[in-house]
Amino acid sequence: MAEKIERIPVAPEVVFYHDAGTYTIVVELPGVHKKDIEFEVMENGFCLTAPRDDIVYRGCWALMLKTIPEKATATFSNGLFKAIIPLAERVAGVKVSIK
Repeated sequence: MAEKIERIPVAPEVVFYHDAGTYTIVVELPGVHKKDIEFEVMENGFCLTAPRDDIVYRGCWALMLKTIPEKATATFSNGLFKAIIPLAERVAGVKVSIK
């Protein structure tokens, strides 16, 4: 009978940013296999789970801008996960001068 492995949950190192039309999400997942990554995108956030031998990277993050989850794309190479999620509306800010 196979022994169930208890993995310690760990929040991965995540960087996410946006430009006028997309969010870019980059997550460090060393030791993980692409087939084991679960990535779910909602209109205002995303969740990721990625187990490896001893731990499981896991977390959910809120996004301030509304996205189009159905058009999200994701890649994984050399321990680095990257997702691009289009924004529902283009973002334009106003530059403020600093005195």
